[in-house]
Amino acid sequence: MDERPQLIDALSALRDCVAAVRLPLPLPGAPRARQARSELLAQLDDYLVPRLKDPDAPLLAVVGGSTGAGKSTLVNSLVGRRVSEAGVLRPTTRTPVLVCHPDDHHWFAGMRVLPQLTRIWLPHQDPQDEDHTDEPPEDNALRVETSSLLAPGLALLDAPDIDSLVVENRLLAAELMCAADIWVMVTTASRYADAIPWHLLRTAKEYDVTLVTVLDRVPHQVIGEVSRQYEALLHKAGLGDVPRFTIPELPESTGGGSGLLPDTAVAPLRAWLAHRALDPAARQQAVGRTATGVIDSLDTRMPELAAAVAAQYAAAVRLGGAVEAAYEGQRERVRQQLGRGAVLAGDARTRWRGYPRDSSAGELLDALVESLAALLQCAAAAADERVRDSWRREPAATALLAAQAGPDREANERIELAVRHWRRVLEELAEAEVRGSDRIAPSRTAAPEPETVAALLAAALLGGRRTRSAGERLAELLGAQTALRLRDKGGDLLLTYVDGALHGERDRRLAPLDALDVTPEPQAELIAALSVLQKEK
Repeated sequence: MDERPQLIDALSALRDCVAAVRLPLPLPGAPRARQARSELLAQLDDYLVPRLKDPDAPLLAVVGGSTGAGKSTLVNSLVGRRVSEAGVLRPTTRTPVLVCHPDDHHWFAGMRVLPQLTRIWLPHQDPQDEDHTDEPPEDNALRVETSSLLAPGLALLDAPDIDSLVVENRLLAAELMCAADIWVMVTTASRYADAIPWHLLRTAKEYDVTLVTVLDRVPHQVIGEVSRQYEALLHKAGLGDVPRFTIPELPESTGGGSGLLPDTAVAPLRAWLAHRALDPAARQQAVGRTATGVIDSLDTRMPELAAAVAAQYAAAVRLGGAVEAAYEGQRERVRQQLGRGAVLAGDARTRWRGYPRDSSAGELLDALVESLAALLQCAAAAADERVRDSWRREPAATALLAAQAGPDREANERIELAVRHWRRVLEELAEAEVRGSDRIAPSRTAAPEPETVAALLAAALLGGRRTRSAGERLAELLGAQTALRLRDKGGDLLLTYVDGALHGERDRRLAPLDALDVTPEPQAELIAALSVLQKEK
C-alpha cells in the first residue's frame, strides 16, 4: 500500500468519468446501473482514493446489517459505552456514528473520507452519565466519538439498517459500506437466511473485501445447530473462509440493564479487529485485500457501466429517429398535397369559385391561409401520433410519453402564427413587385392592387391545377416574366415556411430528449480511463 501517484491520478480520472455518466432513460437494468454508478463513486471517493493517498490512516470497519440485528448494541459493547442508539424502533432519520481511538480523532475530523457528511461532536460523557444519544438526528451528518477501549489505528462505523423503510437510510448504509476497509456483517439466528444480507455478502465476495460475519442473538438451546447451518450457507456461497463470530441471546441484547453485552461476548471480535489494526502483516493483508479487490472489480464493473451508457445512447437514437422519421414523412406528404392543390378545399374552394364576383381578394386570402394552417396542423398531429405509437414500444420513452400525453394545443397556435407570418411576407413580396414592375399590361391604366396580386399568387401556389387561371391572371396583370419570377419566389417562400413550421414542431418534440444529454462520449471515456488504470495497476 505504498503511495503511487500515477495510480491515484488514473483512479481520479476514472472517477471523473463515472461522475459524468448520466442514465436518465428508464431502460430495463437502468436502476441497477444507477446504483452501480453510485457505489463506484462512493468507493472511489470515500475509500479507494483516500486509502491510497493515506495508506497509514486508521482502518475503518463498517458494521452493517438488517433492522434489529444488534449492530448498535454490538458497537456500544465493543467501545464500552453507549454511543449509538440501540433498539428495533428507530427515528426515521438516523445519524451514523463513527468511533475511533482518541489519538486517531484527527483522521476523521476532516473530510478525508465521507466528505459529503457534516461532522458533529457531542460533549464527552462518562459511561455512568445519562445516555446522550437521544439528541435529535441530523441529515447528512456523521457523529464522531472516541473510545480508549478501541485499538489505535481502528475505527468503527455504525451504519443505518440496510433494509430500512426509509430510502435515504438504505442508500446511506450502502454508501457507508463502500467506505470500509473491513465489512462487519451482523445478522441474527432468525434472519441469517434473508435475501438482503446475502446480497451484501455476495457483493463483498465480488469485490473481495476483507469481511467478517457476526451471528447475533442466538438462543443457547440452538446455538450449535444454527451455527452449523450458517456455516454451511457461507461455504455454499464461496465464503467458507470468512471469520465468523457467534453471540448468544442475552438480556442485554434487547437493551436490558446498561444495554452493553458482557465483555466476554464481544472480546473475540474486539481482539480480531485489534489484531488487524496493530499487527503490520495483518493490517497489510486486510487493507491490501480490500483495495486490490475493489480495483480488480473495476475490470468488470466499468465495462458494465459503459454498456449501460451505450444502451442509453442507442435508446435515445431510436427515440430521436422516430421523431425525425415521423416529421420527415409528414413534410414529404405536405409537399405532395401542396402539389395536388389539397389546400383548395372547404371554404377556400368556395371562395376561389366565387372570386372575384362573390369573394374579395382579402376573403380569398384569408380562406387559403386558414386552409394551409389546417393542413399543417393535421400533419403535425399525425406526426405526433406516429411518434407516440413508436415510443409506446420503447420502455425508455415512459416519462417522455407522459409529458406528451395529449394533443399539443399550443402547436396549433404556433402553426397559425407561422402561416400568418408567411402571409405578411407574401403580401410584402407582392407589393414590392407591383411597385417595381415596369411591365404592366397595356390594357391597364393603373398598377394592380397588391392584395389582389397576393391573393392570386397564394391561389396559384396552393391550388394546384385547379387554380391555373390564377397564374394566367397574374401574367395579365404583371407580365409573364414578372409573374413567373414572382411565382418562383413565392414557391420558395412557401416551402421555407412549411418546412420551418414542421421542423419547429419536430424540434420541440426532440427538446425533452435532447435535454437529457444522452451522448456516446461517456462510454468511450469510461473504457479509455479503465485502460489507463489497467496499465498502472
